Amino acid sequence: MAVTKEIVIERLKTVNGPDFTGNIVDLGMVSEIFIADSKVFFSITVPAARAQELEPLRAAAERAVKAIPGVASAVVALTAEKKGGGMEAPVQPRPAAAQPVAPPPAPQRPAPQAPASRSHGKRGVPGIDAIIAVASGKGGVGKSTTAVNLALGLAANGLKVGVLDADIYGPSMPRLLDIHGRPQTVDGKVLKPMQNYGLKVMSMGFLVDEETPMIWRGPMVMSALTQMLREVEWGSLDVLVVDMPPGTGDAQLTMAQQVPLAGAVIVSTPQDLALIDARKGLNMFKKVDVPLLGIVENMSYFLAPDTGKRYDIFGHGGARREAERLGVTFLGEVPLEMGIRESSDAGAPVVVSKPDGAEAKIYRDIASKVWERVQEERGAAEAAPTIVFE
Repeated sequence: MAVTKEIVIERLKTVNGPDFTGNIVDLGMVSEIFIADSKVFFSITVPAARAQELEPLRAAAERAVKAIPGVASAVVALTAEKKGGGMEAPVQPRPAAAQPVAPPPAPQRPAPQAPASRSHGKRGVPGIDAIIAVASGKGGVGKSTTAVNLALGLAANGLKVGVLDADIYGPSMPRLLDIHGRPQTVDGKVLKPMQNYGLKVMSMGFLVDEETPMIWRGPMVMSALTQMLREVEWGSLDVLVVDMPPGTGDAQLTMAQQVPLAGAVIVSTPQDLALIDARKGLNMFKKVDVPLLGIVENMSYFLAPDTGKRYDIFGHGGARREAERLGVTFLGEVPLEMGIRESSDAGAPVVVSKPDGAEAKIYRDIASKVWERVQEERGAAEAAPTIVFE
């Protein structure tokens, strides 16, 4: 018998809510239910102050779903809003429209022993040699396009590369890399990354429809990011490029504080307003001791296709000057070029669609500089003195 959401919902209605005030479905505590290969995933939202106390409720829901004929396993997570988010009061029924509309993240399992991290207190990811974050202080500066072409540039330079689309609310990699469908699981435990153009890729965009709005609370986003990083069969990679969400919020801090990042690449446009936001990103990574690999100036200039005349639409050189002022490596200038936009929209980034073109060379050069900076930072870390207590 095929397992359906309706069957799961009916079974969950037998699970009492906190203090026996009703069932967890009618109380609006259950997230959207995701079913894949006879495995059922969902989360239960509870008051933050009672999360530990209500662990038996989570276990009861898990047992109820596992008992459904045809269900191979069930993964149930407790989530809670932050203090002040409105969940401190006793649980009250919520309208269905307020439910999260995306599936909860992949199932958890004990990760294999990771290689020793170069960052104190941060656990590495088995098989991944280096993790690079691509970030921006604001949206609309071409960060995702830069991230995917950087990844392809690194691959073109001979490295084994993966991409993690950490922009939970606006995942771009499925469209940028023309990847469709849902990821498969390995023995029902971990997800297999999707692949195209020689890259291994994981994105929330593979688990939800493109037009589905993500209405996830902070803890669910953090859980999804952690599991997309650690519960995926990445295999052996030289580098994982992480396309970060724009800004300096919880997702960025979680990645910076919990993962041994080899460094961060900041993407900005030349104008002062974008640079103000870029500084925030730079300062955030500095405060959490993540090496700054450099700054990319995107949309740096425009060359008219008919005359070849150059126009500095957003100004020019602002990112280079900022890099010099902060003592950060300037990685390069990417022009405002229609071919870059068209190839990205078509799911064939310029590094693979026009590998011999001028724009592809720019990205490959940036990739080379980024990898050089990674090696420099490694050398500096290995050369740092250690204190031995006897």
